Amino acid sequence: MRIATTAAPTAAGLARHRAAVAAAFAVQGLLFISLTTRLPRFQDRWDLSELFVSGLLLMVVLLAGAGSALAELAATRRGSATTLRVGFVLQALGLAAVAGAPQRGVFVGGLALYGLGLGVVDAASNMQAVAVEHRYGRTILPSFHGAWTAGGIVATVVTIAVTQVGLLAGLLPLCAVALILLAAPLLPASADPPVTTAPGLDVPWRKILLLGAAMVLFYMVDTAATTWGPVFLKSVHDAPDWLLPLATLPYLVASLATRLAGDAAVARVGAVSLLRGGAVVACGALAVIVFSPSWWVAVLGFTILGGSVAVIAPLSFSAAAVVAGGGLDPEARRARVDAVIARFNQFNYVGGLLGAVLTGVVGSQSLRPGFAVPMVLILAILPLAGAFRTEPATRQT
Repeated sequence: MRIATTAAPTAAGLARHRAAVAAAFAVQGLLFISLTTRLPRFQDRWDLSELFVSGLLLMVVLLAGAGSALAELAATRRGSATTLRVGFVLQALGLAAVAGAPQRGVFVGGLALYGLGLGVVDAASNMQAVAVEHRYGRTILPSFHGAWTAGGIVATVVTIAVTQVGLLAGLLPLCAVALILLAAPLLPASADPPVTTAPGLDVPWRKILLLGAAMVLFYMVDTAATTWGPVFLKSVHDAPDWLLPLATLPYLVASLATRLAGDAAVARVGAVSLLRGGAVVACGALAVIVFSPSWWVAVLGFTILGGSVAVIAPLSFSAAAVVAGGGLDPEARRARVDAVIARFNQFNYVGGLLGAVLTGVVGSQSLRPGFAVPMVLILAILPLAGAFRTEPATRQT
């Protein structure tokens, strides 16, 4: 699929497209964090062990990967805007089933449908984001990641505010929010980026894979914190229900602050130094969580953790785009970059698998050793950071 030759959108039209895509990222974060912050309540409702929850998370991650692959195929026929809308319908239906399930089988089925929609939305929203970025001619992907984080912050605050409200009443309005996006002014199919590489296009996959490995490490930590953080406070420190989202809220607030300051920080100290320093701080933050004597010390650890790792994902996408498009004319560069970015999202699910499943399996008896897994593995960023030493991309007009 190729971008059709059409008149460039007006500045106002482009701003509307960017706002619509940012809204899609924000709602994706809203739905995901709304689900994970309620995980302890689902455990209590269905009497689920940590090992059983790990199996459910494995199912969600695998179905999200399948949904991401299906989205790439669907986008070639119907466009990423239509694909994105279908993904939100799947998520809304799945989340409604999860919240109102009369028995465990319906709950599991709802999670499966949500997982499939999760992958579809992840892939299609990134396709839309790359298409908008091409129109702007400069890197704006970090702002979309920031929108996801902002949506997650809203979800956490809402979860704290409605702790005593039933699951169905608490989650059903969020399903309606997802369906409102069906009318969002997304980029039309003619503006979609190509999703397959052109014949003979030599993609430098070795360096791309190194950047992808860094992405895996980020999502390992991120998924462990957002999925198992509330459970950690409950199972390890017996924190009251209304406090459980505090494992997620400070983490997300610190992540958002870091992403907002990320551009200036990279310009000042460079991506390599920033990532290596962040990895060391993240290891220390996870150690604070693992050895925390009380819930408030664990919350402090989650806060420091969010601020230390948040720039890994947007810097990975930006570096991958630079590496993929180096030395090419604008059209060839766009073809290669879009093809690589369309697949780069898959590293998300490998990291999610490590963070959600491995943390739960190792921590099936106690989540302290479960969080020791990312504490050790995040240090692999130290040698991988050198892959982020790239020349900035040439501005396209």
